[in-house]
Amino acid sequence: MFVSDSLGVNESGNLTIGGLDTVSLAEKYGTPLYVMDEDEIRGNLRRFKASMDKYYKGHGLVAYASKAFNCLAMCKIAAEEGVGLDIVSGGELHTALRAGFPAEKMFFHGNNKTSVELAMAVENGVGRIVVDNVSELMVLNAIAKAAGKKANILFRIKPGIDAHTHDFVRTGQIDSKFGLALETGEALEAVRQAASLDGVALKGLHCHIGSQIFDIDPFVHAAEVMISFIAQIKQETGIEIEQLNLGGGFGIKYLGSDDPAPYEEYMRRVSGAVEARSKELGVKEPYIIIEPGRSIVGPAGITLYRVGAVKEIPGVRTYVSVDGGMTDNPRYALYHSEYEAMIANKAGRERSAVVTVAGKCCESGDLLGEGMHIQPCEAGDILAVLATGAYNYSMSSNYNRVPRPAVVMVKGGEAREVVKRETFDDLLRNDVL
Repeated sequence: MFVSDSLGVNESGNLTIGGLDTVSLAEKYGTPLYVMDEDEIRGNLRRFKASMDKYYKGHGLVAYASKAFNCLAMCKIAAEEGVGLDIVSGGELHTALRAGFPAEKMFFHGNNKTSVELAMAVENGVGRIVVDNVSELMVLNAIAKAAGKKANILFRIKPGIDAHTHDFVRTGQIDSKFGLALETGEALEAVRQAASLDGVALKGLHCHIGSQIFDIDPFVHAAEVMISFIAQIKQETGIEIEQLNLGGGFGIKYLGSDDPAPYEEYMRRVSGAVEARSKELGVKEPYIIIEPGRSIVGPAGITLYRVGAVKEIPGVRTYVSVDGGMTDNPRYALYHSEYEAMIANKAGRERSAVVTVAGKCCESGDLLGEGMHIQPCEAGDILAVLATGAYNYSMSSNYNRVPRPAVVMVKGGEAREVVKRETFDDLLRNDVL
């Protein structure tokens, strides 16, 4: 039934997370409510680090992809666990800096960073700026030179890998807004240009083939392609690439039927491919970076809602309406992403009802799922949607002037609020009469 080991059912028949009663959490903090298990998040980071140490013999780094879930508390957790941080905007950079995260362990991504964001990264000493295109390279070079600094960069490369995932989160093929293509020769030309510039220092390459990928083969193929490109760079330019960032995209268990490969197996196979291809082509094995985000926080989070109207349309479907929706989880509206759900105050009972869970927004498409199996419910019940730790709070919005929910972290049997619930006055903060 459960997609995470942090979930359970207590003697009252209520759903628990990290040992805490979710119904009590909903009563104390209100709904909708994001709840994250900090112990599980830290455990996931530590397992990734241990796996990196095992298979790359300490010659690698885990960089948490903060776009999955970013706030001051999460950046602080990442800093305390000794991992790097993948950021993609000035806002994420500002958050990380305010949390005290060391800038030298940050990787700044994005296909269209503004000059303000690039200057901010240079000024604050961001460790690696992942350059997406030649235009950005030239702007960054000018900014760094004007500041009297040299920016360390990675180039984002499209390895031409077709990952088996949703079209909207497939990024490694040639027809992508991200990165430089190998097939056209633009990636190699960008390397040559970088070598001639005074404001940048090329340290490595980056690729990312997509998200929510269950098959290990595309990751192995991408690693082999990237090592081959490193060898080509050395042969044709004499430049030795020191670092290779292989991105993230590891799938997680959203449904009981999902069967993601253990990431230890990913590490074993990909590290083997990196070592074998490096030896075969006569290049030094690069320092490896990986960027798990969803797989760190996704299973560790749930969202709690209060049930409102239950509307049965005979012979058609039953709608269960909740006090949230696409404003706190747009993934079903965007991708038809499926989730497991249950009635938190009836979690010990059979999930015998098949329903469509509807949000409160003025949109027919504001749904959290169709054909969802939950316990029979009524107004006032607490609905829990599981595995919502990634890309829910991050993608939330104020559509229909709906305030964003609070985020609560549970750790060691205690709960604390790490993001306050927005108020109606918060919605007016930037309005001008």
